[in-house]
Amino acid sequence: MTYKIKLKKGDLVVVRSGKYKGKTGKVTATHPKDNKVTVEGINVVKKHIKPTEIKPQGGIVEITKPIWVSKVGLVEPVTKNPTRIGYSIDKDGKKSRVYKSSGKAVKEVSTDKGGK
Repeated sequence: MTYKIKLKKGDLVVVRSGKYKGKTGKVTATHPKDNKVTVEGINVVKKHIKPTEIKPQGGIVEITKPIWVSKVGLVEPVTKNPTRIGYSIDKDGKKSRVYKSSGKAVKEVSTDKGGK
């Protein structure tokens, strides 16, 4: 099953519950099949790596694990509070994201690399 995730890569979110409650970070990836998002600096765990040909010494590396999308909320720039996201359709038929608390449109984050 694929879930509808209203957050996008590059959105600034705040964690609403759990161990990282109150911390903010940018969404680095969305996982619609798992209903999770990866947020930089949130849910960082240490993983033990066995020695391989690529990394002969092995070791301990830190990786960022996904967090449930229900635990995070998009930060509204004016109030700095987490809010939910809705959609509105304008007269031209264009669909845009809006903050549920204020009804204002979400400013889209450009995620292009500046190339082709």
